[in-house]
Amino acid sequence: MAHYKTEQDDWLIIYLKYLLFVFNFFFWVGGAAVLAVGIWTLVEKSGYLSVLASSTFAASAYILIFAGVLVMVTGFLGFGAILREQKGCLSTYFCLLLVIFLVELVAGVLAHVYYQRLSDELKQHLNRTLAENYGQPGATQITASVDRLQQDFKCCGSNSSADWQHSTYILSREAEGRQVPDSCCKTVVARCGQRAHPSNIYKVEGGCLTKLEQFLADHLLLMGAVGIGVACLQICGMVLTCCLHQRLQRHFY
Repeated sequence: MAHYKTEQDDWLIIYLKYLLFVFNFFFWVGGAAVLAVGIWTLVEKSGYLSVLASSTFAASAYILIFAGVLVMVTGFLGFGAILREQKGCLSTYFCLLLVIFLVELVAGVLAHVYYQRLSDELKQHLNRTLAENYGQPGATQITASVDRLQQDFKCCGSNSSADWQHSTYILSREAEGRQVPDSCCKTVVARCGQRAHPSNIYKVEGGCLTKLEQFLADHLLLMGAVGIGVACLQICGMVLTCCLHQRLQRHFY
């Protein structure tokens, strides 16, 4: 009877090992996905950072990148722990899973908080940026960000091209008679902003506010979806790790 029980425990340990091994593979792939989404988010929106009042969005992406790297490293450690069947390695693996879960939880909370106040922040900050900061000395990065924003989203101004009428830059001599910046033009050439006709600028296409808001919201939702998916995998992994740890403890003692 004791021999049968020992043999049953052996089969259960082998089953848990293979199950945890498969989980760890998907967990590692999930870590690569988290890392890729974090990097992609930063690369895609890097040109718009200067028009965002808060660094919360960037912080969420950096946390995802950190979590992705940690997941991939933990995945390699997990493979070693499973093959060696060492309780100490499994305990370390479990602790790392818990740490990663908490890191992703923080990123998720930050993304959710930023998503709730995204619209108000953009309305206040983008209007002020266009009116007060664009084209000013020492604001080269902001100017470049606004120019890229208008070209990428094929828009002009915050709500419409009329927003530029109140811009410090447009009212200054440096504008050289431009009614809108050259980046509002459908085909950008020197001083093309002097002619604010719908055939020349993005006038009927609307402002950049709603387009940028939708762009950021889509990225936040994607970040959240990937984070939740990996978090679910981690919960499964922690349960499997605990089961295998307990079985090994009973088997050897």
